Amino acid sequence: MDILESSFRTRRQLLKLASAMALPSALAACSSEKKNASLVVAGLPVTCNLTLPVACAAKAAEIATIKPANPLGFEYSKYSGFPELKESLMAGRIQAAYVLAPMVMDLVSSNIPVKVVSLGHRSGAVIMVRTDAGYKTFRDLQGKRVAIPSRFAVDLLFLRKMLAQDGMAIKDVELVEMPPPDMPAALYAKAIDAYCTGEPFGAAAQMAGYATPLRMTRNEWPNYICCVLTVREDLIASNRQAVQDLVNYVQAAGHWMDADPAHRDKAIAIAATKKYFNQDPKILKFVMTNPSDRVTYGDLRIIPQEFDELMQMSLDAGTLKKPVQFNQYVDESFFKAVRPVAITL
Repeated sequence: MDILESSFRTRRQLLKLASAMALPSALAACSSEKKNASLVVAGLPVTCNLTLPVACAAKAAEIATIKPANPLGFEYSKYSGFPELKESLMAGRIQAAYVLAPMVMDLVSSNIPVKVVSLGHRSGAVIMVRTDAGYKTFRDLQGKRVAIPSRFAVDLLFLRKMLAQDGMAIKDVELVEMPPPDMPAALYAKAIDAYCTGEPFGAAAQMAGYATPLRMTRNEWPNYICCVLTVREDLIASNRQAVQDLVNYVQAAGHWMDADPAHRDKAIAIAATKKYFNQDPKILKFVMTNPSDRVTYGDLRIIPQEFDELMQMSLDAGTLKKPVQFNQYVDESFFKAVRPVAITL
């Protein structure tokens, strides 16, 4: 049994229970989709997914203003962890979601019919340590417990990249898989020694004063991508226009947020509500301004070479067992057909 298999076996044992707990909300979302003529799109309450609440709100504003005869809105469905989200997507309980890029590769290699249709962000991951621990290098984390969101998370690849710079390997730390919302409290309680995840869960601990970033992707890997908009192929087959509309709005949301700081403030106000992330807007504001490129959204191009790099890194990490061709898990046609959409929020 390799290091990754050993590290995550307990999590897999709990997955069935977690998936069952997520089922009622997922089914409610599906029921809501029929009732409200909405395409349900799942995601985690992380700023890597911030284009999704903006796209949902912008589409709702367009429907309220234009009042088309057959409106199809976007409805956000919040999940706390990627394993549960993955199970719902596999089972067809949801048809669209922001998913970890290597996770999509793995799903497709297992013949799950899904496709990446858009990026959702750039950068936005941090490796956090306790302020009072005095950790300055990755050598200080030798033998320590480090949490990541999933074995398929690009956060793991980021951690491997940083460890390698100090001549270390993933076997030199103890990996723990944990939902991002649980990470700050776990660090505070000293249940873990560090965590690597997307914002705002680094900023939450940093604002509280007990944690500091050891590394940030903005400095080490600025073109980093993690969460990608992924849809089931049956949705593409049954309602291609809905997928195109969703991609149009996600891409427009990214450009809109990076065009003006005031737009980011509006995005924060939307995402902080109970309907979406249900988070303290001050924490989201901290992420957006400390520094302003901690997460970026304006460049959402699908670049095959970047995905090929992620695939090779995932193979090297052991999270992928075999190569997956780019066109097997990415459908570029929607990105190539993007049409400008006005974000009026």
